[in-house]
Amino acid sequence: MRALDLAIIAIFLVGTPILGILLSGKQRSSNDYFVGSRKVPWWAVTFSVVATETSTLTVLSVPTVAYLGNITYLQLAIGYLIGRVIVAFVLLPKYYAGGFVSAYGFLGKRFGGGLQGTASVTFLVTRLLADGVRLFATAIPVKLVLDGLGLDVSYWVVIAAIALVAVIYTYFGGIRAVIWVDVVQMSIYVLGAIAAIFVLAGRLPSGWFGDLADAGKFQLFEFGSDIVTDHYAFITAVVGGALFAMASHGADQLMVQRLLACRNVRESQKAVIASGFVVFFQFAVFLLVGAMLFSFYGGQSIDALGLANPDDLFPRFILEELPVGLSGILIAGILSAAMSTISSSLNSLSTSTIADLYERFTKKKMSDAVMLKQARIWTVIWAVVFVVFASMFTSTDTPVVELGLSIASYTYGALLGAFFLGMIVKKARQTDAIIAFVCTVVVAAVFVLGVTFTVDGEAVGLAFPWYVPLGVLVTLVVGGLLSLRHSGSDPHATELEKEEEEPA
Repeated sequence: MRALDLAIIAIFLVGTPILGILLSGKQRSSNDYFVGSRKVPWWAVTFSVVATETSTLTVLSVPTVAYLGNITYLQLAIGYLIGRVIVAFVLLPKYYAGGFVSAYGFLGKRFGGGLQGTASVTFLVTRLLADGVRLFATAIPVKLVLDGLGLDVSYWVVIAAIALVAVIYTYFGGIRAVIWVDVVQMSIYVLGAIAAIFVLAGRLPSGWFGDLADAGKFQLFEFGSDIVTDHYAFITAVVGGALFAMASHGADQLMVQRLLACRNVRESQKAVIASGFVVFFQFAVFLLVGAMLFSFYGGQSIDALGLANPDDLFPRFILEELPVGLSGILIAGILSAAMSTISSSLNSLSTSTIADLYERFTKKKMSDAVMLKQARIWTVIWAVVFVVFASMFTSTDTPVVELGLSIASYTYGALLGAFFLGMIVKKARQTDAIIAFVCTVVVAAVFVLGVTFTVDGEAVGLAFPWYVPLGVLVTLVVGGLLSLRHSGSDPHATELEKEEEEPA
């Protein structure tokens, strides 16, 4: 690793938390800390949403998907856009009408505190696992850099160092610091990826684009494949992607908290829909990088390249092939993206802990000052837990982006299903919803861990985009059947409808 690259990385490691704190301003209340007093511009929220959901996994793993296959991954982005439009006009108005700082406040209002707590705990566990994958993914290029310097540092040490930097500006700056750093880091890694494309284009033989097209690398749609087990079959990717986006951006506190930081529901709607178009562009950029790497390395297998992990592919190119300076910028962008992603999780985890769980279990009414103090304390606690969870993923043969999406899909079906149950089935009570929620998690576990299908003589599991639709279906069926025991609408549903009808 060259001195200039190392200097750039060091500047980013030191400068990111400082920048986050300076941009966030003073945190005077818990409302500042949780939702930025709802004064964040919609375009900044758009970039924050995109950076949080696609940061490290996009930079490292999406190129690997194209290298090993083609660009059918983009079909998921089509579904993501559809799902975001539905979130914009169905769920966001309800959150703003209720004045919630947590997505699960709606479930508490509709059903009661029991389901709100259940959903929040599910979110906490899912976020730790899914973003534990993201944090580990960031440690990959850092470990390669350190190895190149002759330093044998364990993955968990790298993970702990990244988390420490992230927790500093999250602790002091709250959601505003997280959002504004997201804007900066997204600009860095996207521009770095575009620069990598230009570098690759200058080093590939003439006719490389046509050769890749002939090799099927630019195949976008996949219509004739098995929709049950193929992750990127058209129906699977679009339908599953739409419901996944509805869950991730409408029922996951990580994204909802950002959208609730906008000035009003109209700006929040613009932010979430615009993010869908930006995500499509980002996926296209990193898939193009992967296809070009296939040409650059002559289509060699991961083993033939001497890589221990498929997601080492792009980091190796960054470290060994990019010009001095640009290599450091891209590594710094990956680190900054990771810190932003982890800080996003830390802020949303602390928000959900305080807003959904703390008062319920302590049975103490907190003043705003105490709430702000507790939010910061829980930010630190979750950072420590994060390091432990991230260290669980230091050995995997699956592209990390697919692993992360699979983990998130595991519980998203139950979360999104609970929201739909509350909106559609007016008779459903809290007990019905909790039973349906638990049943959905159990069914998902059975399908993820125990159900396989025989394809070409091999046993394969259900494609991960179907996890969320399956979960939503189970929740609605079980909850709907249980609601038939009741003669009238749930009083909680009636009260919520009255509140939503009242003028703001």
